[in-house]
Amino acid sequence: MSTSADDRKIYLELDDGFRAIATLCTKEAPVTSAAIWDALAQPVTEKIMHAMYAGPEVMFGLPESAQTFDPATLPAENQQVIPAAGDLIFYYQAANAMAGLDFELWEVGIFYGKGGRIFGPNGWTPCSIFGSITEGLAEFAAGCQQTRVTGVRNLTIGRVE
Repeated sequence: MSTSADDRKIYLELDDGFRAIATLCTKEAPVTSAAIWDALAQPVTEKIMHAMYAGPEVMFGLPESAQTFDPATLPAENQQVIPAAGDLIFYYQAANAMAGLDFELWEVGIFYGKGGRIFGPNGWTPCSIFGSITEGLAEFAAGCQQTRVTGVRNLTIGRVE
């Protein structure tokens, strides 16, 4: 059974079992959420780290196997610089766009608490919110917060079908 575009959900699961479900913003960010959905045809597991500037956020790079779209063609959709707890963002930065980074960034950010801001070394950076956690935020947030102390850990993200 296939999932309709309006009901698309993804799961986020930390390596120690903390799990959440997010609903994609198919109306507010149709192109970005569709690109992420298609990229997750197979679940991906990647290392996450806690953000340095953004507050209550963990982030990971979308692996090459899931880089199935041209990020430069994604429109600015549902953008924000002060996301809500549970918001999921996509951020792309071309190689050499920032001094010292000679590689591309395909970042998915997961804001797990209040007080988040999309602010980095280059200042305020509007990003497209493509989904929001709709189940399990409190438990998942506890796991994300632990990364501030424990450091890098694994996160698996995939479709709920």
